[in-house]
Amino acid sequence: MNQTLTVQGMTCGHCEKAVTTAIKTLDPKAEVTIDRSQNRVEVQSEQPREALAAAIREEGYAVTA
Repeated sequence: MNQTLTVQGMTCGHCEKAVTTAIKTLDPKAEVTIDRSQNRVEVQSEQPREALAAAIREEGYAVTA
């Protein structure tokens, strides 16, 4: 299932890695594509959207959509 999340606060490559690691900790098979300039995180995962958003929030980023 492909899901697109809007994530605020990603400013550098380290931020992208933190978000990717949070998602892959929840679902090691997830495919993650990040477009930092658009604040967009695309995730191919069977995990529920809210679980993915919660994992990202735990890293300190705001998930707005």
